[in-house]
Amino acid sequence: MSKFLKSMLGAAAGSLLLSTAAFAQDTIKVGILHSLSGTMAISETTLKDTMLMLIDEQNAKGGVLGKQLEAVVVDPASDWPLFAEKARELLTVSNVDVMFGCWTSVSRKSVLPVIEELNGLLFYPVQYEGEESSKNVFYTGAAPNQQAIPATDYFLDELGVEKFALLGTDYVYPRTTNNILESYLESKGIAKEDIFVNYTPFGHSDWSKIVSDVVALGADGKKVGVISTINGDANIGFYKELAAQGISADDIPVVAFSVGEEELSGLDTSNLVGHLAAWNYFQSADTEENATFVEQWKAYAGEERVTNDPMEAHYIGFNMWVNAVEASGTTDVDTIIDAMVGQTFPNLTGGTAEMLPNHHLTKPVLIGEILADGQFDIISETDPVPGDAWTDFLPESAKLKSDWPGLGCGMYNTETESCVQLQSNY
Repeated sequence: MSKFLKSMLGAAAGSLLLSTAAFAQDTIKVGILHSLSGTMAISETTLKDTMLMLIDEQNAKGGVLGKQLEAVVVDPASDWPLFAEKARELLTVSNVDVMFGCWTSVSRKSVLPVIEELNGLLFYPVQYEGEESSKNVFYTGAAPNQQAIPATDYFLDELGVEKFALLGTDYVYPRTTNNILESYLESKGIAKEDIFVNYTPFGHSDWSKIVSDVVALGADGKKVGVISTINGDANIGFYKELAAQGISADDIPVVAFSVGEEELSGLDTSNLVGHLAAWNYFQSADTEENATFVEQWKAYAGEERVTNDPMEAHYIGFNMWVNAVEASGTTDVDTIIDAMVGQTFPNLTGGTAEMLPNHHLTKPVLIGEILADGQFDIISETDPVPGDAWTDFLPESAKLKSDWPGLGCGMYNTETESCVQLQSNY
């Protein structure tokens, strides 16, 4: 073979390799930032699987803007500083166009400075304490006025609870939520001494004394209720201890904000029947949209797998992002941030979710009662409630509002008529 022919064949092969590499890079990268190990894996692994299902389904429809979506999965391993490292890796090494992830607020707070520095985009799918509105985050889970406050009202108005045990895992979400609830309860006439607050570390397992303290709270005959912001696998030990001490929902009802179908699937629920959870979605919602979603999920992940609230939040957030990208013709972060506000998409429980100027959704509030099979009987449901980034029940927050399109600010002080930088609130 002549040197010329060899050279031409080599050039052609090189060209083919370059063109193949270019084609391989011609995807839209979606970062998935959920713990697949550690204490939060019990909750977050399902959200990783949910995103992979949604991405597969979108690719089967032709992708987005004529390109296939490429999932980039990392494992921050329930290690809060590692969340920040993995977010930086997704943005600077993998060059993702968008991220879906985090569960705990401490993980989100860890990621926030990174995505604001690098102008990334995060969809956060879990109920949280509010008190935040970042330009780079869309909060598709519930704010306190879409979960904690309505659940407390249910205890007060429907169950006649007179004393409250606020039990939480020791990090920002439970502490801030309970600060809000203490203020709210006192505004409703509940005495400070009738509110018992306790925090335990992630993975806590010995609940005997804490549960005994809760029982003792009702020694005077007043009705006691537990509001639980316990997260992760610590819930297993907590509910087992309730059963061990013979506490039924009739004795001391528990309403949980972080226990859904996925967490209950690993428990013996026979002694938990009647206890409650407050979410914006339950698998038992009786709508055509939900029946289709549940069927798709079981076909994808296995017949034994269940759906839950944060999955619906990812479903809504992902589809809103797809629609915003298609409408804008680009994945450019600044363009998509603008295009996201006002996006609407059907809830799985009926009705329509709308993305508000404060980057929070409108969401219905549901109270579910635990059934023996680990599902929930929906016993209360509201019309969609607009998510409030800043609570009215903390004095410093009551004066703040978030309006990114109108004011370009997530912390606008209505008294000083000035914008405060969100970072100063950390």
